[in-house]
Amino acid sequence: MPHNPGQAKAGSVITYEYPLNERVRTLLRLEDLYERVSHFLAKDSAHDHHACLTGLFEIIEVASRADLKSDLLQELDRQRTFLDALRNNPAISEQKLESVLAEIDAAFANLHATSGKTGQVLRENEWLMAIKQRAGIPGGTSEFDLPSYHYWLHHPASRRREDLCAWLKSLLPVHAALAIVLRVLRESGRTVSLMAFQGVYQQTPAEKPAQMLRLTLADELPCVPEISANKYALNVRFLLPDVVQKSRVFEQDVPFELAFCNL
Repeated sequence: MPHNPGQAKAGSVITYEYPLNERVRTLLRLEDLYERVSHFLAKDSAHDHHACLTGLFEIIEVASRADLKSDLLQELDRQRTFLDALRNNPAISEQKLESVLAEIDAAFANLHATSGKTGQVLRENEWLMAIKQRAGIPGGTSEFDLPSYHYWLHHPASRRREDLCAWLKSLLPVHAALAIVLRVLRESGRTVSLMAFQGVYQQTPAEKPAQMLRLTLADELPCVPEISANKYALNVRFLLPDVVQKSRVFEQDVPFELAFCNL
């Protein structure tokens, strides 16, 4: 999946991220949803705040995995133990190390303090759950279906935003934790420059299986990567991004960069 496409294009490259296990796939989906919620929360129109609320509902669904919270706590604790061992290392900035450890400690404590499923407070709100149920139906949140929601959407933007922030609050500990985990994961990758001859690249994976691939290519190249990977092989095909017919292989040599990321 493209990561922060607007930011990536500013540097004349696009980075595509490909998760290689279900846990990383869930974290990337959640990161995208939190970014979308944040974007629409900052806007003022009723349509923007409707998009923000439906984003909150999607976060609740994706984050409801029973082991997500324990996975994040376990990874934060592992990173804390690793970084703690670097104290008094002359090659490491003590100030930066303390700052990162404080960030991890805060994220761990806040996430550990949450009880029940992620978004449990919102699930107990009958009004919100009625909207969530209707939001799953195309056109289901029309004013004649949900007059009380229609009334809420006519509140001033500042009041709607206040409500949205209150509902988002219980979901923020998960966001803080996954942001740290994904940042560490991204920074772990060593980037290599490669060439896909006639739009195709294949290789056998390294001994230690990666958890995520990050593929970067120049944004002026009229192609997108299709990645498939398992424990036996990595295959990348660069396709012409046709929006009408089925995509075809971009039959030219494609220079790209690839990073294998591991926690």
